[in-house]
Amino acid sequence: MSPVAHIPSHRKPRRAASTRALRAGVTGGFLTLAVAGAAVPASAAESNAAATDSTLEMPTVSATLASTAAQTADATQQAASDYELQAQQDQAAAHAKTAAKKAKAEADRKAKEAREAARKAAAKRAAEAKAQAAKAQVATAQVAKASRSAERTALSTAGVSNASGNVATLISFLKAQLGKAYVMGSSGPSSYDCSGLTQAAFKQIGVSLPRVSQAQSTAGTQVSLDSLQPGDLLYWGSAGSAYHVGVYIGDGKFIGAQNPSTGIVERPLDYDMPTGAVRVL
Repeated sequence: MSPVAHIPSHRKPRRAASTRALRAGVTGGFLTLAVAGAAVPASAAESNAAATDSTLEMPTVSATLASTAAQTADATQQAASDYELQAQQDQAAAHAKTAAKKAKAEADRKAKEAREAARKAAAKRAAEAKAQAAKAQVATAQVAKASRSAERTALSTAGVSNASGNVATLISFLKAQLGKAYVMGSSGPSSYDCSGLTQAAFKQIGVSLPRVSQAQSTAGTQVSLDSLQPGDLLYWGSAGSAYHVGVYIGDGKFIGAQNPSTGIVERPLDYDMPTGAVRVL
């Protein structure tokens, strides 16, 4: 054998380098792997071959993934239900709050109306009671006045019926002077002032009175207006400083020289109630 004889090689032919891309996905509960690669053959014919794609499908842990997805869906559904329930509860609470507010406003309105009605009713009752009390007071005063007037009339009538002599002469003289003029400082016979008339009247029966009303108001015995008798001298003002005088003639009346406008007149006591009286007979 030649020292340079050719010895066949037993080494395997060298494969061309290849590149592959791995793609993974889950479809229908299976894990899908897609491997894409290009082989470079040793020979020129193989180098012109098109790149090939290969897809491998294999069963995966589908039960775990499905359970997880189901749990996730349940949790999502539960959360949605919770949110919806919470929204309903919030809406119900808002409605309840609004209704409570309206109910309170209505209750306050009715309470206010009730208080106002009670106040008006109380005011009306008070006004009615006040009016009734005023009427009763007026009625009482009228009864008392009528009683006093009847008493005075009875006393006066008795006095007049029993009047004789001096009292009858006094009253007759006074009535004869009715209508004459009032003249300050005059003592008759055609005109008089108040004290001039009374002085002239009592002079007819022999009784001498001072000339002025102040002195005449203390010329006799002081008597009550509830115990008047015909012939009593009436005065206006306080005793000792009276500013006007007249004579009581019975039946609740008096005669006096009133003023320049009226002259000598006969008037009821209520026309101008005197302050006091003195009895000089």
